[in-house]
Amino acid sequence: MKKTGFIAIVGRPNVGKSTLLNALLGEKVAIVSAKPQTTRNRILGILTRGDAQFVFVDTPGLHRPQNPLGEYMMDTAKTSMTDADALLLLVDAGRAPSKTEEEVAEYLKKTGIPAVLALNKTDLYGAEEIAQTIKQYAALHDFAAFVPISAKKGKQLEALLSECEKLLTPGEWFFGEDEVTDQPVRQIAAEIIREKLLRTLDREVPHGVAVVIEEFSEEQNLIRIRAEIFCEKASHKGIIVGKGGEELKLVGTYAREDMEAMFGKKVYLNLWVKVKENWRESSATVRNFGYRREE
Repeated sequence: MKKTGFIAIVGRPNVGKSTLLNALLGEKVAIVSAKPQTTRNRILGILTRGDAQFVFVDTPGLHRPQNPLGEYMMDTAKTSMTDADALLLLVDAGRAPSKTEEEVAEYLKKTGIPAVLALNKTDLYGAEEIAQTIKQYAALHDFAAFVPISAKKGKQLEALLSECEKLLTPGEWFFGEDEVTDQPVRQIAAEIIREKLLRTLDREVPHGVAVVIEEFSEEQNLIRIRAEIFCEKASHKGIIVGKGGEELKLVGTYAREDMEAMFGKKVYLNLWVKVKENWRESSATVRNFGYRREE
């Protein structure tokens, strides 16, 4: 009998949600970065094994929003939680619960939605520290299971999947057996470019960057992409472009390599950098850049 379910992966920024999603799928569908608040949109990762189809929902990190973009991200995370059949709460294996995790626990108690707690980054902590963290979370809520993992190193992921499978319910699958994500290719391309900007830029600059795909045409063996990179200050534009355009060329090279590996075709990538001052503070601009609340 087939079984399935939507499982929202939730947690604080930079706890490793996107890294975990990619590791569970064995394929990259979400961008990753050492910088917090990397994920801005809801991203589905679909894993079909045997008679089970897991639909994992990667969400923005739970935080206190400071601007319309942050509000959009929090709305996305909360909507993903309310629409899910189960939750996978991802936490740092050596850190005590914060107000954020306490609020998630209260939500779970209120709704009765089943949840697994995954303790990530176990390679950084000792057994006693991890045991203490489990004890603290057990006092907050009666989770279906506690699974210590390392998403980065791929440790205990089978055990985590085994516990998540117990949360699935009988029913027809929502997606084809070979599908791994529901993201449009234009969104994937934009996110790959943004990931490379996060990789090459320092400090606050990358958080004020948005990528809009203006042109996307696909031929038999070639994809042509024209993308506009928006930043908030003229000084940031200079940093993104770099001396003699070297920084932007580097971003383009890294992005093109990932796109060609993902799309299986040669990619011609044309990048432009524009200034849209303080765009994160404008609800209209946030929407225009594609960060729209789902109806």
